[in-house]
Parts: sequence; C-alpha cells; structure tokens
Amino acid sequence: MAAGVDQVAAAVRRVTRVPTIVLVDGRSGAGKSTFADLLASRVDEATVVRLDDVYPGWDGLRAGADTVRARVLAPLRRGDPGRWPEWDWDADRLSGRERRVDPARIVIAEGAGVLTPASARLADVTVWVDAPREARRARALERDGETYRPHWDRWERQEDVHVRDHRPAEIAGVVVTLP
Repeated sequence: MAAGVDQVAAAVRRVTRVPTIVLVDGRSGAGKSTFADLLASRVDEATVVRLDDVYPGWDGLRAGADTVRARVLAPLRRGDPGRWPEWDWDADRLSGRERRVDPARIVIAEGAGVLTPASARLADVTVWVDAPREARRARALERDGETYRPHWDRWERQEDVHVRDHRPAEIAGVVVTLP
C-alpha cells in the first residue's frame, strides 16, 4: 500500500489548483479508509470526507455518492464549503446535524461509489483501491463485526451496480491492488 500512497501523494503535490480534490473509491474492505488516512498523513493540510458519514443507510450507496458530488465536491470546486446531512447509523436515520468541510488545501473524499464520470470531472486525482473479495469481506467483518454481516450481500449488490454502471477502475488515474 505504501508505494501506491507515495505515487498518489506525488500526484497530489503536482496539482496547483486549490482545493485539490482527491477521490478514493473501492469496494467494502478494500482498504480505502486506510489508504486515505495514509495519504492525508503524507500531504499538507488534507481533510478527509468519509462517505460512511453520508450514506443514508444500508441501501444508500448511490444516494450517498450523489450527495457528496452535489453538496461537497461541486461547492468545493467553486471555492465554497461543502455541507451534507450526517447519517446516524445506530438510529438508522439522519442525525439532524449538518457536517461541513471548508475548501482546504487538499480534500480527500473516500468511500464506495465516490468515483463516477461526473465526480471525476470535479476531481484532480482519482484512485481505485482493489483487493480479492474474500480478503475484503474478512477485513470488513473484522472491522465492523456482526453489525455488518447481515448487510454484506445487499451492499455488495450496490457496489456491483456502481462498478457496472460507472467503471471506476477504468476511469481512475491510479489503481492500487492490495492482497
């Protein structure tokens, strides 16, 4: 993973546009969050926006990605703050709180579904993180435990639709494959 992070960090440093927008996509358990956190630690003034804070529940992959594109990426590209309603996973509803991200030097948006042709047009650097299905599943269930187990299949079906419709691995500027 370190080599991929170094490659993307170098690409981010070459971008002169502020904010520099980085999209990190991949299926559940692929390593997107870890990748985004490592990347943020290797570049200056980075803010990470996690789609996990945006998805409106277990059936909300596309809606979360659309929200991030319209309410975070597009405003940031204009130099305005991004805002979105926060999802409360425990209550299975909107929390009533609004989250905000200012146009920092670098904004990294990470989450399944974030990389589409429309969102790629708003980004400066795009990344697809991949790993074998069984490794991803094991990591996701280890991370989220029994909370995630009953939802794995329905989330994976949404990821399948995203991959089929948007082909994120093909439009990504960098593809990182993990074991």
